[in-house]
Amino acid sequence: MSNIIALAGNPNSGKTTLFNRLTGTVQHVANYPGVTVEKKSGYCAIHNTKYEIVDLPGTYSLSAYSEEEVVTRNFLIDERPEALINVVDATNLERNLSLTVQLLEMGIPTCIAINLMDAAKKRGISINSDNLSELMGVPVVPISARNGDGIGELGDITQNLSVKCSPIEVFYGSDIEEAIEKMLPIIEADKFLSKSLPSRWTALKYLEEDEITTGLGEKNSPEASKKLKLIVNKVAKHIGETLNTYPEAVIADYRYGHIRSIIKSVITIKEENQNRVYLTEKIDNIILNRFLGPIIMVGVIFMLYYLTFTLGEYPMELIGSIFERISQFADASLSDGILKSLLISGAIDGVGGVLGFTPLILFMFFGIAILEDSGYLTRMAFMLDRLFSFFGLHGNSVMPFIISGGIMGGCAVPGVMAARTIKSPKERLATILTAPFMNCGAKLPIFALLVAAFFQKNEASVMFIITMISWVGALIAAKILRITVLKGENSPFVMELPPYRLPTIRGLLMHTWEKVWQYVKKAGTTILAISILIWAMMTFPKLSEAEKQTFSQQKEQIQQQYSAATVKELTSEQKNISAAAIELKEKLSQIDKNASELQLRNSIAGRFGTFLEPVTSLAGFDWRTNIALTGGFAAKEVIVSTLGTAYSLGDVDPEEAKPLATKLANSPGWSTATAWSLIVFTIFYAPCLVTVVCIAKEAGSWKWAAFSIMFNTSLAFLLSTIVYQIMSA
Repeated sequence: MSNIIALAGNPNSGKTTLFNRLTGTVQHVANYPGVTVEKKSGYCAIHNTKYEIVDLPGTYSLSAYSEEEVVTRNFLIDERPEALINVVDATNLERNLSLTVQLLEMGIPTCIAINLMDAAKKRGISINSDNLSELMGVPVVPISARNGDGIGELGDITQNLSVKCSPIEVFYGSDIEEAIEKMLPIIEADKFLSKSLPSRWTALKYLEEDEITTGLGEKNSPEASKKLKLIVNKVAKHIGETLNTYPEAVIADYRYGHIRSIIKSVITIKEENQNRVYLTEKIDNIILNRFLGPIIMVGVIFMLYYLTFTLGEYPMELIGSIFERISQFADASLSDGILKSLLISGAIDGVGGVLGFTPLILFMFFGIAILEDSGYLTRMAFMLDRLFSFFGLHGNSVMPFIISGGIMGGCAVPGVMAARTIKSPKERLATILTAPFMNCGAKLPIFALLVAAFFQKNEASVMFIITMISWVGALIAAKILRITVLKGENSPFVMELPPYRLPTIRGLLMHTWEKVWQYVKKAGTTILAISILIWAMMTFPKLSEAEKQTFSQQKEQIQQQYSAATVKELTSEQKNISAAAIELKEKLSQIDKNASELQLRNSIAGRFGTFLEPVTSLAGFDWRTNIALTGGFAAKEVIVSTLGTAYSLGDVDPEEAKPLATKLANSPGWSTATAWSLIVFTIFYAPCLVTVVCIAKEAGSWKWAAFSIMFNTSLAFLLSTIVYQIMSA
């Protein structure tokens, strides 16, 4: 097994950028806190020695209040890595060193990597790394993870770190120190959690009333834990009476006092930079303005949709025409039968309908990558905090919403996982249950299809309205949950606003390619498999011989009504045929359409869709749409591929095959009311299967996953029915 080197640091300090630099793997690096919600691992060779590099979640402390803190702390305690690289932000050294001190108190061999040195230099900040190393007692290496500066030296020093490292001891005042002195003998005598942790660290966690540590203590050594709690209660009472505070606050004050004394010795700021207002502050004065901020935010989102549809229109038409030609080629090359139907209706039309929207996905993700990497998405979260608080959500709920598709094109799975940053269980659960209402990348092809069919002149406006519907619906649903099944008080919110950074072309292309490739790969695997399965369900069982004979007899009767010359004229290859031949062709075509529709209705999927139709017709959904929406429970992209297959199986003349959007626009069962009803239903109904599994995992119970399916689908059907009935009236 390879040696383990862990990366730990505050959110947005550049850990994941360093991880990518060391391992060569591609992790998404966005300019906002909370991207890494789980530990990620990769491998790196330093002087022919292989190391496993583990990127731990960004965290401000080891107090185990949030999921990131728990994941980070448990890994450091349970795995005890051979070395730890603590990544700190050179432009915010004082805040970052709080975590550093807590890490060094654990006694893990540590090297401090001062990242963003280039940004610090621009701000006139000079850091004496030698002094810092001497005061902290561990090696310190200035680096720039983005540019690769100092990475070689960091690797050399990390490899040569001492196997044993004495934990640092910060003086926390006479009251706390006296309590620690009384606690240490109890901890050491009972070997109480001291196999993997320094005794002093355990004592501090008891004084901070850390639930995980006290829980382990009560489980492993209840007598020792009881004695420790008596000491803690005594000192807490004394501090409360004399200082009107509590031990955890005293520990934090002394820790920051220790850090400030270090900062004075290692940092100098040029005089002309001390009171300077930097570009980030100047931009924020406008971007975060109470009146201009929301207007700018709405404009940014609308412009993103406008550019996406404007730039994606021609490539979409090109890809659509390519798949049409492939379909026509397959039709001309293959003889009629099951194989031909499978390839054309199941694979080409099913998957082609999904892949046709790849240009929209590409431009949408490229735009989102710019907003992420520049730091603007964090500002959006900051501006929306007050609104979210009104609806019973936490400020940290904003980022899960955005990641899930708040700006169309995200994914609910990482969005649900990002809710780990929320400490309050009820606020976290409310976020988990409502984040899937956002418009993920899987929903985008559905909306794009309906917009192309019914709202061609107002594409960007309609997409913006769809986004607003999802946000308003999610917030109202959250409010309902918070005043009923998840009733409770709101918790306070603090968010770090990172500096604006100019996105790199390499980073933007890398992030866009990741998302587009995931979409294409899903279309070529999961969607293809589901499309073929649904094709089979829409193809079998076949019509009986008696039913086939009935349609053959109808065609013969029609042909007998025309002269032999007209029938011969119809089967010839001449382009200019008589009106009688055209009329005959239309009548025969109608019989074939009736046969195709009966075949679809007779199939397994058709019977199921028809069974639901008496109820779903209230929302304007016919049996074909029912089949598509049922498949959408597995993956939302399947809705487009299923509609493509359903309407492809109804085609009787491949040469006259039209794009799916055109077919829907010309279909008797479709209207603007139907389109809006389907849009609303798609926004709110049950999450895809992968998201449901993720909800069960993050909520800790399948009960909430089942609740999500039932609550979301019921709400979706109610809203879509109201929309359809009002618009139809």
